[in-house]
Amino acid sequence: MKLKVLWSGSSGNCYLLQGKEETLILECGISYKKILKGLNFYLNKVVGCLVSHEHKDHSKAIQDLMKNGIDIYTSKGTAETCGVTGYRVKLLESEKVTKIGSFIILPFETQHDAAEPLGFLIYHKEIGNLLFITDSYYCKYKFHDLNHILVECNYSDEILKENLEQGLIPNSLKNRLLKSHFSLANVKGFLNATDVKAVKEIILIHLSDRNSNAVGFKTEVEKFTGKPVYIANKGLEIELEV
Repeated sequence: MKLKVLWSGSSGNCYLLQGKEETLILECGISYKKILKGLNFYLNKVVGCLVSHEHKDHSKAIQDLMKNGIDIYTSKGTAETCGVTGYRVKLLESEKVTKIGSFIILPFETQHDAAEPLGFLIYHKEIGNLLFITDSYYCKYKFHDLNHILVECNYSDEILKENLEQGLIPNSLKNRLLKSHFSLANVKGFLNATDVKAVKEIILIHLSDRNSNAVGFKTEVEKFTGKPVYIANKGLEIELEV
């Protein structure tokens, strides 16, 4: 199975898990046209789209996907805030397993300034267990037997402090970041509490344009975990194996 990054960051987020028989979309925070292009204009294998929360950089194409026959899997709070209803909306609850095609999904609560945000533990026989967590400043859960991790690494405290001192960002943005996004320190703390023995790779997603350093983050997390680390740049493709 292939992981394909269509977009990652504050301007939009969308990832594809493309298997031999089926494709699962993670987030739809870019235009429908861009998603369609990323799918090579082939929707037949798409079994659904997971949406973590309602912010536009994660949900922009939600209505267009539904109009074109794609089921949306998200929380009740997210669906209500996005204003989507109908049979294409499949409601998820934290810690209640659901099946999307051959993908088995365990949603879990995340901490973000949104109505009912979720992260996802995804199992498929082709890849094993994949963890997806974004837009959260804390995770109360501990995970075991993971094979792949996609985790937000939005900013570093040091870069944020420098940008504040130079007047490049307002204090209000700092307060929002601290209460809604995973920093490099958060990521390291989270990975330290996570069973990563069987993890093949870690993909850092949703890096801030201004408050991150992709090369530095990659190097530091690789050194900390001893695992291969990738930055989720647009166009990145990785073969995921058990």
